[in-house]
Amino acid sequence: MNYTTQMDAAKKGIITKEMQTVAQKENVNVELIMQKIAEGKIAIPANKNHTFLSAEGIGEGLKTKINVNLGISRDCANIDEEFKKVTMAIKMGAEAIMDLSNYGHTEVFRKKLLETSPTMIGTVPMYDALGFLQKEVADITIDEFFKVVEKHAQDGVDFMTIHAGLNRETVETFKRNKRLTNIVSRGGSLLFAWMEANHAENPFYEYYDRLLDICEKYDVTLSLGDACRPGSNADATDATQIKELITLGELTKRAWERNVQVMIEGPGHMILNEIEANVLLEKKLCHGAPFYVLGPLVTDIAPGYDHITSAIGGAIAAAAGVDFLCYVTPAEHLRLPNLEDMKEGIIAAKIAAHAGDLAKNVPGARDWDNKMSKARADLDWEAMFEASLDPEKARRYREESKPEHHDTCTMCGKMCAVRNMNKVLAGEKVDIYE
Repeated sequence: MNYTTQMDAAKKGIITKEMQTVAQKENVNVELIMQKIAEGKIAIPANKNHTFLSAEGIGEGLKTKINVNLGISRDCANIDEEFKKVTMAIKMGAEAIMDLSNYGHTEVFRKKLLETSPTMIGTVPMYDALGFLQKEVADITIDEFFKVVEKHAQDGVDFMTIHAGLNRETVETFKRNKRLTNIVSRGGSLLFAWMEANHAENPFYEYYDRLLDICEKYDVTLSLGDACRPGSNADATDATQIKELITLGELTKRAWERNVQVMIEGPGHMILNEIEANVLLEKKLCHGAPFYVLGPLVTDIAPGYDHITSAIGGAIAAAAGVDFLCYVTPAEHLRLPNLEDMKEGIIAAKIAAHAGDLAKNVPGARDWDNKMSKARADLDWEAMFEASLDPEKARRYREESKPEHHDTCTMCGKMCAVRNMNKVLAGEKVDIYE
């Protein structure tokens, strides 16, 4: 039986090889995966032309995935340096990479990425439109916008961020409701500029069916972007953000009718006590579609440490039901991240994702923690390193401060509670000063 997309296959009761891969990775029943893809609650971003992909599932009941942003810019256009980040992201277990290149001939970088990366690959075609076409944003035609989208789809991109919810109604809501930080989405701000300059509707909203034609043809997952996400906690959960979210819910249903898979993108910056409510709103208004968030950053005062503010918000969001976290590095708001920034951002995001998985009782999540706890109880240092999220750092810390006795560390020495409890329970003498 033929099918056009993963969702089309699921609705027809067809189990694809990508569904089988996801079920095996998640240790869940493949029929359950198929059912939830049919319902739109799980997405498997898997472009037909991305032949090197190792499929991942995003959505209800699955492990929280993380995405790494990278790509060339006008100020940092070294493809080889940027590809070192690709290698690190794959090595560290990121499930997705978004190529946010926005300068020059980005096709070279994107094609190399798709030819070598087993991770899901995402893009924001709006970023590429200016460099690819070498035109100012106001001068780009509607046909040219869609030409860039189709080029990304042809190349094999698995999911695309498209800010289709920023329609004229949302723009008017934004204008009536003053914000502290206006529109902070790069793609959203460019579309807003185009709409204002041309006195026109958002082409991705007005010609949404044309967008769905492309997504259905290549099985591109539509990541409906939040152009109006809050860029400060002062703007969180305001009328503009919610107006756009309602529109994204309507667009989600239209995509599903065409068997196009959907994810919904979310904030942004948001204080702790608003996060869970925002997750509930997205799941309700967008009919259970997978939720993909940047952060959220729980305070605005920590440039240089925003991987921490993001991880705090990401853990709460994941525990509340968010399915996909975009990493944030210490360089956020300051510069393009380097390799070390990137590593710290990935670790922080993976901690947040796993913390959320524990709270959601994702199958197998607690096994990892139990493995570490058992190694600690046994004072088995090598097993601890193997169970560690960052074995290299754990080993380095141990080597930098060697204890007198192997079954201790330099924090407690022979007063180690674990060591002494093991001795007592084994009927041995506790020897602190011997």
